[in-house]
This record gives sequence, C-alpha cells and structure tokens, in this order.
Amino acid sequence: MVDTSGGHRGPTRGPTSALALLCATLVAASGSAQEKLTEHTFTHSPGTPAPSAKVEDMAWMAGHWVGEALGGTVEEIWSPPRGGSMMGMFRLVKDGQTVFYELMTIVPEDGSLVLRLKHFNADLTGWEEKQKTVDFPLVAVADGAFHFEGLSFRPDGEDHLRVHLAMHRKDGTVREETFVYTHVPAAGREP
Repeated sequence: MVDTSGGHRGPTRGPTSALALLCATLVAASGSAQEKLTEHTFTHSPGTPAPSAKVEDMAWMAGHWVGEALGGTVEEIWSPPRGGSMMGMFRLVKDGQTVFYELMTIVPEDGSLVLRLKHFNADLTGWEEKQKTVDFPLVAVADGAFHFEGLSFRPDGEDHLRVHLAMHRKDGTVREETFVYTHVPAAGREP
C-alpha cells in the first residue's frame, strides 16, 4: 500500500513507502468520535481511545484470499491467531510479474490491536528502513468490520472479504480503493 505523497498521514512508527502509482493511507472507523475520509474510510479523532480488541477477534480472516485491484491480481494470506499474533502476506501481480509484497502482523497493543507492515520490491529489497514499520492502530470495530487507521477489513458473506483503502495522492486529493477478495479453499479441501 503506497504513499507517493512523501509520507503517511496518521500515526506510524516509521516512514511510509511509495507504491508505484498510489499513495496509501488507510483510515477507517465509525461512530461520532471518527471523521469520515471517503465513503468507507474514516480517520481517528485525536484523544479518542482505541477500541478494546484481541487478536482472536480477527480469526475469521485467516486463510488465502485472491482478487483484482490496483490494475492486477492481489492476494493476501493470513495465518490463524497463534502466539499472540496473526501474520499476513500481500502480493500484487501485474502482467504475470510480481510488483511488490507486504509482510504484515496484527498484534495486541494497550488492550487494542495494531496492524504493522513492511513493503518489499519483487527482489525482496525493502522500502522502509531496517528498524521501521508502517503502523495502523485499530480505531473502531463496527458492523462486523475492523477499521484500522487507514485500513478496513469487512467480511462479505462466507467466502468474500472487502478491504477499503483511502489513497492520498500528491495533489492532495483522496480516493478510495476497494479490494474484493474471494476465499481460496485449502488444497485437498472442498470449496
């Protein structure tokens, strides 16, 4: 998830990177304590406490998800909660070639959750500095969706996942990118 504007908008523990074409800042939440950014994304209001949540609350997201977005095929694979975390991988493939990867974790922090990620080029060279991550704290859990600052995950039936991303462009405008994933059954299992 890319930021070509030169920096992440929102709290992070490290600089954001530029994904080839897009600037990503994911912000999502609901309720009066949040401000709407795009149709499906929100930004965290200063001074509002993070919602209470555990990693196990997101166990529904474990699995292999594939869809179309960003002009290519997008894929996320999430592990079940174990050892106090979930780990995930994202990949964008265009014209038969991997464009970039993300390595992600969802971990507890101060009674809530934070999603941390690092970007990698196709050759696994990193975008962020060695000790830096891009962090998205949880800002709301509403209507079955988990809204991280800048990233919203919503189950859509049993076999679909919607992810909404507020993309900040260099010209200061914001647009929403929606990723619609379909669950890929594990090998050897019936769909």
